[in-house]
Amino acid sequence: MTEVTEHGSRNAGTLGRTTIADNVVTKIAYLSAGDVDGVYALGSGFARSVGELRRRVPGGGSGGTHGVRVEVGEKQTAIDLDIIAAYGEVIPDVARAVREQVIAAVERMTGLEVVEVNIAVSDVKLPDEEEETTERVR
Repeated sequence: MTEVTEHGSRNAGTLGRTTIADNVVTKIAYLSAGDVDGVYALGSGFARSVGELRRRVPGGGSGGTHGVRVEVGEKQTAIDLDIIAAYGEVIPDVARAVREQVIAAVERMTGLEVVEVNIAVSDVKLPDEEEETTERVR
């Protein structure tokens, strides 16, 4: 977890502290990246399969943030995303939009400075490929 200094007219240090867990940044990055047009899903096929298995096992967790890794410091964070692009999309444009969306969402919601968002495009969803059992990012 990381501690974030709150801004305001009063001395926030004497009023308490706020900590933000790594999984909070992970979830924000996952959801904001999935909202970008041209992103079919997050995570490699293998990671998505493992996440689906974990979700089916009682107590295994939601498995809902595969494809996102974060490093969270006291004031900064770095994010790595593994995405699957939709066929026909201009991949550099999709990556730029994902990067901008994730940075804006994480910085706005957490107050942390996002120093980098690394994006790996691991696959392209072709129109004639059958749907997998894992759901598309929403």
